Amino acid sequence: MKASKIAYKPVGLALGALSGALAGAAFKQAWKVIGNDEDAPDATDVDRAWREILLAAALQGAIFAVVKAAVDRGGATATHRLTGVWPG
Repeated sequence: MKASKIAYKPVGLALGALSGALAGAAFKQAWKVIGNDEDAPDATDVDRAWREILLAAALQGAIFAVVKAAVDRGGATATHRLTGVWPG
């Protein structure tokens, strides 16, 4: 394994935690706008319809994927600018 990949590992882990927190906050805000309730439904909520549960899951997955990709790409770009080596 290249030294640049090893050196980037802790940065990647920190960025992963950051992206999870950002995505969680973004999903909560999006659900407040879209959903009928302040809290998103859990898959086992007996009082929620299938449609609402699946919509929440799809929205959450999409937001997490986009935020993770944006944060990962931003971290790789910043590392490349600082070191001249692409961490991938």
